[in-house]
Amino acid sequence: MRVSPIIPTIASFLLAALWGLSVFAGWGLEAFCAGADEDCPRRLGTVSTVSGLFATLAACCTAAAWLLPVSRGDLRVFGRLMGAAVLAWVLAEGVLFVGGLLARHS
Repeated sequence: MRVSPIIPTIASFLLAALWGLSVFAGWGLEAFCAGADEDCPRRLGTVSTVSGLFATLAACCTAAAWLLPVSRGDLRVFGRLMGAAVLAWVLAEGVLFVGGLLARHS
């Protein structure tokens, strides 16, 4: 059974939007630092930077899957790149979540 290439692409874009809103639109600050000490935003900023490494990897894998001729010509390569992208987004979100919890309680 084959999976349409649009499904992991949409998943990647949705995870990217969630990560971006959490980091840049203040969702992370509201979720983790509301009512916490004044040092929490600084700690969350550090966590966001580490999470950004995984987000950058995910964005690069997504772009490579769609832009490299080898991945557009071979669905297995495309699937591996998109799978890596989705996994990297999940790691980016996980680092942000666990790090946010630690930032709040440190």
